[in-house]
Parts: sequence; C-alpha cells; structure tokens
Amino acid sequence: MAMKPPTNIWIRRQQCPCGDWKCYIKYEGDDQASTSSQQEKTETTSSLLSSEVVFTPYVGQIFKSDDEAFEYYSNFARKNGFSIRKARSTESQNLGIYRRDFVCYRSGFNQPRKKANVEHPRDRKSVRCGCDAKLYLTKEIVDGVTQWYVSQFSNVHNHELLEDDQVRMLPAYRKIQEADQERILLLSKAGFPVNRIVKVLELEKGVQPGQLPFIEKDVRNFVRTCKKTVQENDALLTEKRENDTLELLEACKNMAERDVDFVYDYTTDENEKVENIAWSFGDSIRAYTLFGDVVTFDTSYRSITYGLLLGVWFGMDNHGKAIFFGCVLLQDESTHSFAWALQYEEFKAEFDMLCRLESVEDFEHQWNHFVARFGLVSDKHVALLFSYRAFWLFSYIRGYFLARMMTVEFSQSVDTFFKKILSEQTCLQVFFEQVCAAAFGNSTREGVQYVHIKTCMPIEEHARSILTPYAFRVLQHEIVLSTQYATTEMTNGSYLVRHYKKMDGEYLVIWIPEDEQIHCSCKEFEHSGILCRHSLRVLVVKNYFQLPEKYLLLRWRLENSLVTMEGPNPQSSSDECAQAFHSLAAALLTESMISKERFSYVHKELTGLLDHVRNMPETNEFVVNMPAHNASD
Repeated sequence: MAMKPPTNIWIRRQQCPCGDWKCYIKYEGDDQASTSSQQEKTETTSSLLSSEVVFTPYVGQIFKSDDEAFEYYSNFARKNGFSIRKARSTESQNLGIYRRDFVCYRSGFNQPRKKANVEHPRDRKSVRCGCDAKLYLTKEIVDGVTQWYVSQFSNVHNHELLEDDQVRMLPAYRKIQEADQERILLLSKAGFPVNRIVKVLELEKGVQPGQLPFIEKDVRNFVRTCKKTVQENDALLTEKRENDTLELLEACKNMAERDVDFVYDYTTDENEKVENIAWSFGDSIRAYTLFGDVVTFDTSYRSITYGLLLGVWFGMDNHGKAIFFGCVLLQDESTHSFAWALQYEEFKAEFDMLCRLESVEDFEHQWNHFVARFGLVSDKHVALLFSYRAFWLFSYIRGYFLARMMTVEFSQSVDTFFKKILSEQTCLQVFFEQVCAAAFGNSTREGVQYVHIKTCMPIEEHARSILTPYAFRVLQHEIVLSTQYATTEMTNGSYLVRHYKKMDGEYLVIWIPEDEQIHCSCKEFEHSGILCRHSLRVLVVKNYFQLPEKYLLLRWRLENSLVTMEGPNPQSSSDECAQAFHSLAAALLTESMISKERFSYVHKELTGLLDHVRNMPETNEFVVNMPAHNASD
C-alpha cells in the first residue's frame, strides 16, 4: 500500500479542545479535493448499482474491453444474489490474452491442501460447490479495433442465491472507502481494538450493528496490512521533514545575507536536529513599530505532511488590511483550547445573537435558556466554551483595544493571505518563498478610494481630510446613525442617549469639558479607536465642528500609512470631478424638462450610457486630467 502524496501540505487544524477521542473538526471547504470527490464517486457508484437496469448477458454481446465486461457481469451478479471471480485466461504470442473466463464465486471445488505441522490445524469449510454459472470472453479485431464478445454464458446455479442484505456481505462487495480507512488507522494508532473501532464507526455513521459495508474481519486484515506500510511511511516522512527543514533553514540564512533587517531563530532537539523555526522580514518589523498595538496569533493551519503547526502573527494597518508580522513552524501542538465549528443553522443563528449582546448580565441570563433549549446542559463542549467566555465574548472584551480585528472584513483579509501562501506546494522552501512574496504584496494603493460626504456636517468633512478611507467609512457610518439619536442632559453634565424609535437600550455618555474627554458606556472607542454614534451625537449638541485631536488616533490617520501617497490628491481630484458632473447634470435636467420629447430622448440615452459604463473594466488607479467644462458651452 503506497502512500499517496498530497497536492497541498496544509489543512485546517481539526483538534477539539475537549480532548475526546471521537471529537474532531471538519471546517467548511476543507479537504474538498479528496473527500468530496471520493464521496461523490462512492455515491455515484451506489446510485448506479441501485438504479441502473442490468440486463442478462447473452452470447454475442460485445464489450470494448475485458474490464468493462467484468464490471457488467459483476453488477449483474450483485443484482441476482451472487458474486463472480476471474478464472482462467488464455494467451498467444500474436494476440496476447485472447480469452477470459469469469465464473461464479462458488465454481469448482476446494483442492485439499497439505496440512501444516501443528497440533490442531484449522479445518476451514469451502464455499465452492461446483457451480457451473459462467461467462467466457473471446477477443477479436474488427477493422483494426479490438473488442471482446461473449462466447459462452450460463446462469444456472446449483446453490441458493442470496437476498440483497446478504449479498452485500460477500467478500467481493465488501469495500472500505478511503475516508473510513483514514479513520480506522487513526483509531488503531490511538490503541483501539478492532471490535471497538467497528462500534465507533457504526455510531458515527448512525447505522445499526452489522450494517457497515464491511465486517470486523475486513478491518482486522486492513490494519494488519497497513501496519508495516505505515511504519515505512513514517520513516520516509521523518527523513523528508528533516531534509526540508534544513533547506528552509538554509533559505533563511540566504535571505539574511540579502536583507540585513531579516531575522530568524530556531531551536534544536537533543539530536541537534531543527525542531522549531520562526522568521520575520524587515518590512514586517517596521510595520510592527506603527501598528503593533494589537497583534493576533493565528494557528488555524497545520501541515499534513510534516506534522508541523503553522502560527502567523498579524496586525491591522490603518486601511483595515491584515499585515504580516512573522510566522513560526512548531513541531508540537499547544495544549490550549482552540475554537471549533458548531453546526445546525438555527443553533448558529441564536449563538451569534448571544455573542452580540452588549450586557454581561443579559448574556449569562439568556445563555441558560439557550443551552436548555438545545439540550446542551450536560454537554462538556458547551461547558468548556462557557468557562472561557471572558476570552471571546464581546460583552467581556469590548473594553480592550482590538482595532476592529474581530470584524468580518479583517477575517477575510487574513483568509486571503493564507490562500496566497498555502497553495499547492511540495516542500517548505517553496512555502518560505511564497510567504516572502505575499508578506507585503498587498501594500499598494488598492482600496485607497475616495469616500463621498453624506451629511455635509463639518465634523465629517474634517475627519475625511485626516483619516484613511477605511477608518473614515467606519466613522462616517457612526456619524450618519448619530442623527437618529436623542439626548437628555443630566444634572451632573452627563447625557442619556437613546434611539428615537427604541424605548430600551439607552447609553450613558460622560462629558468632561475641562480636557475635552468623552466616554460612552458602549465602549466602542476603547474597543476600536473610532468614536461611537452616541459620543458623536453629544459632541454635535456641544457645537463641535471638529473632533478633538485625541479622538483621531494616529494609527487611523493617512499620515501613518505604510505606503507613501504620491500623485494628485484623490480627494481634491474627485471633488473637481463631482463638481463637473453636478454642473453638467443640472444643465441637462434644465434642458430636458422643456418638452416631453427632450425628456424621453435624454432618459433613453442616459440609460444606455449607464449600462455601457457599468460594463467597462475597473482599474486600480484613478487619474483625473479633466478639461474645464462649462455648462453654458
């Protein structure tokens, strides 16, 4: 049994923090190339066997190959309660094999064997009873094309044919699929005896005892056959891991000679072999000095070839993009808990709702109803998750600065980076080169686009001139929503802020005029570094036309960008463009309203023009060199 090398050496981690031997994780989209294709193949085969009509073979029937004929006869046999085997074949020097004999599995008689020199030899009963059912093939060449035809056929059996639930247990039809093979080897390696492995598979598949497509004997034979192969493969993998790790270390040394700011470090085991290795680039170190206020360590992936855990340090720049700080390859996995995927759509929807609750008291109250509703009161996974709630629940951690790293956009940015470095690879050196290429491959002006004013409030216009487009869009969203909130001043100078339609969910905003401090009970600024709608509403009430400098964090400013902004100012260029369009549109509206014919013509032409513009390709750069247009020209 030769080991099939994977096309991609990286997969998502599948260990559950509970430590249960039955508990493992499958992430959405993982192993699609192998698992889904195998499942599709299995389902297709089963569907064909159950639905395809297989007619009785007949003398003179023609097949393209002997394998096609064997598959056809095998399907016919399974439908009729028996199995077949390959018997005699005849060949000549000119034609090669020109005759194939397929017979019933009970054809012939068992030949007596010389008994082994043991005290109590086993007396095995034979299923062969001289059945004469058969199908003989003969090869012929017609017009230069080779084909096989049925020269003899008999469907007369001298034994009882089996029912469907019995015929599936014949050796010819008992197959252990690839997914089941992997699970069997995993359980066997964990020390499970064969009978328990079978019971585990029955429980996981939800089938009654004895309803698997194979029996305990098949599992035992499979484990015995694979044992030696697994040992050989482990030795080969160990040698490959050692060689590839040395190549990776050499690549790091070469990079350090070319880039004086490149740093790396590694540890060795008691045999002086490389164990763990980490590295970072000069640009990553410089980025850390700007945006190292919040760092996330992602350990979602491990290598299925080398057994290595991949850890990557990420930050977020002032445009909301993930920045690569460094990565490490570890031989041993941590014993700390990692998140796992929970299924069922209704469960996920209600769980997400709980995660968004802003009050700790509300969460803990509704959590009890949640676990009771889904019957999870005694579930140890859920109990473990609840015990770690202070590390993942928003209502617990919203007072900590995380720079919007918990948003969907940042997660997508991280996933995009992983897709760049975890494509199909064959060795660690290629992986190192891909990390090097992707680390700052997205440090361009991509995504630095002009954002239009929505409210015409002075606070909005001032913030747009200072913040990056990403940070400004977030603040702009809060400014727009702030107009829907009413304020009530309290005797101590604080404010109660409440949505004009919602009677519950008021927020306390504390205003300290002496040093222009403002604090909201929602703690959005403490969490993301961007003022919330409630604080913005109070500042407007206080007749502020610009945000205080302390609430325009340096990490979100244009001046703090990793990439130098060169060329024409995109805001001023877009402002000129917008003014030109407004002027043309106003003149066009005035002229088109003179008559119905003019209006119909303009409407038709503008509709076609809009469709044409929407179909034009997009570009990353927007260069405005517009000639001056006058509406009266």
